[in-house]
Amino acid sequence: MRAEGRDFVGVLFCGLMLTPDGPKVLEYNARFGDPETQVVLPRMKNDIIEVMQACVNGTLSEIQLEFEDNAAVCVVLASDGYPEHYEKGFPITGLEAFDDKDGYFVFHAGSGKNAEGQIVTNGGRVLGVTALGADLKQARANAYAATEWIHFDNKYKRNDIGKAIDEA
Repeated sequence: MRAEGRDFVGVLFCGLMLTPDGPKVLEYNARFGDPETQVVLPRMKNDIIEVMQACVNGTLSEIQLEFEDNAAVCVVLASDGYPEHYEKGFPITGLEAFDDKDGYFVFHAGSGKNAEGQIVTNGGRVLGVTALGADLKQARANAYAATEWIHFDNKYKRNDIGKAIDEA
């Protein structure tokens, strides 16, 4: 972009994997993608709109980003068969369990409403279940516990998200 005379304005997210040889960069994202953002925003003290406006105005250096002194883990609930072949339209239940629970969040990705107004599966990555904790171990345990509050036919989740946390 610099060679083309265009400035980069925005967020650069680096996806990392910890290896025996040290951290390795898996990907760069120049967007607020999911599920990466779903562990950042619940911890952020700043108003995200003010941060975005500062990016647009070129005044981001004047903003002091502040985060809670805690941790967050997100576990994606997908439709079995994702990413290639999966069915849609299964009713999702249990979302009300998140009402009035501090530190627990459910982000909709591949969901929709059917003709009866029910929330249903509508994509491969259906929901991102995020939970906070005092540390990563607690946040991971909380996130996995919260995935059990939600039910839909064809529900699939990886059980190894954050596994290295338990080994650290």
